[in-house]
Amino acid sequence: MRIVITGASSGLGKHLALAYASGENELVLIARREEKLEEVAEQCRHRGSCVQTIMADVNDFDLMKKIAGELAQTRIDRIILNAGISVGHTAGVTPFGDFHRLFQTNFLSVHALLEPIIPKLMEQKSGEIVFISSLASLMSMPTSVAYSSSKRALNAYAEGLRYQLKPHGIEVMTILPGFIDSEMTQKNNFKMPFLLSTDAGVQRIIKAIRQKKRFYPFPLRFYLMIKMTLLLPQFLRDRIVNFTNFKKGA
Repeated sequence: MRIVITGASSGLGKHLALAYASGENELVLIARREEKLEEVAEQCRHRGSCVQTIMADVNDFDLMKKIAGELAQTRIDRIILNAGISVGHTAGVTPFGDFHRLFQTNFLSVHALLEPIIPKLMEQKSGEIVFISSLASLMSMPTSVAYSSSKRALNAYAEGLRYQLKPHGIEVMTILPGFIDSEMTQKNNFKMPFLLSTDAGVQRIIKAIRQKKRFYPFPLRFYLMIKMTLLLPQFLRDRIVNFTNFKKGA
């Protein structure tokens, strides 16, 4: 299986690459940090995988489209769109520069990469597209407006794409993790409910992909808490949000 993974130099991307590394899989790893990317690639090669590394910033949309065009010259079985950033939880209005960067990285870069690849998958009449979103996309907190918005846009994009591509034999999956121990979450200065280790989070993602879960939020308890909160009257929801969020960004 030929698997493309973005944001593969650290965090979930790194551990997904290592989990899929075997003689049965050919990996294409994309990230902007060359040294870290090569370290991951070497570990994957030691596990038997043939590995191609591509050093690129996903915010360079022209480069993304060029890379995607080259990748589409041969078969693609699965692409995991994992690259993403957060500016942390901050009080006040998010600076436009941060907002713009979040949407570029977490959302717009996805289509820049997929635009040339989707016709290849349609030609194959097979393939899997996996979006790594977030539970934060389901309920926007006052200190993470930009991040939650970018991930909610990703959910909408993935949903529409799933309907569009299903008749062509292409599976589209949206994975919504809660808090997983990683570079992104380690800068949070508040208690993170239901925090999972990286290994535990990755194993859940891999299982969901194997089972072709079209929409997979986890941990389940955290997801159900969010869903229940969203069903409450607005004034109660406001109280809960204010109570749970007051320490963030302090």
